[in-house]
Amino acid sequence: MQYQKVFHRKKTLLITLLGIGISALCPSESHAQLGRGVRQVIVSQAATWNSNTATMQCYQRASAGAPWQAVFEKPVPVLLGRKGLAWGRGVFNAPRNGIPAKVEKDWRAPAGVFQLGSLFGYAPTPPGGARWPYIQVGPWDAYVDDSTLPQYYNRHIRIDPREGIPPWFEKQKMRLGDAAYKWMLEIRHNQQPSAPGYGSAIFFHVRRGPDKPSAGCTTMAESDLTRLLRWIDPTASPHYVLLPKADYAALRGAWGLP
Repeated sequence: MQYQKVFHRKKTLLITLLGIGISALCPSESHAQLGRGVRQVIVSQAATWNSNTATMQCYQRASAGAPWQAVFEKPVPVLLGRKGLAWGRGVFNAPRNGIPAKVEKDWRAPAGVFQLGSLFGYAPTPPGGARWPYIQVGPWDAYVDDSTLPQYYNRHIRIDPREGIPPWFEKQKMRLGDAAYKWMLEIRHNQQPSAPGYGSAIFFHVRRGPDKPSAGCTTMAESDLTRLLRWIDPTASPHYVLLPKADYAALRGAWGLP
């Protein structure tokens, strides 16, 4: 009888340890926080972690239990950070797969799952039909990427020149008249909360050329960005997913992705 108790305890311990080991290896331990209210998802898939190009497709569903449906007839090409991807800070837990976290000036796009933020631009208005709230960039708007300014880091700031122009403003102000920044949709990497040094100012915006990668943003032809901005619906809680193809396939089921 005593032998059976000892054997049972050892068996239970072995099963527990095996379970811990399997969960540590399995990507299902990381759950993306795609709530039931998320009815739109933008998905970009790169070939590898070091790729600076990807293809983007948009998906929508009528309700939480409905299947995802592709929006575009075919995926569109996008450009990423010059040196590829690194794990970002969004609404997900990054699997422990040896890929480093994104940091400032690493020339990598943040991978993972992210909410969308503000739509900025120097154009007087957003594309016709766009429903996303719009902020026209003026001469006193800044977006801070200086990690020595933690109170402003990775944030849009509009100063009042009547109260004085801060010494940091000139280097942090948003560009005017740049065709690539005609419209800029904020990807909410490293904002909940922001951690100085882990990357800032990540947007969807117009590409500078079909073969010119970005510093970390997701860029595309103006026509494709226009389609995206007309499609996103604030009431559908759209999210952005950026992953290499193999990682997307491995995490798709556990994360509930399209």
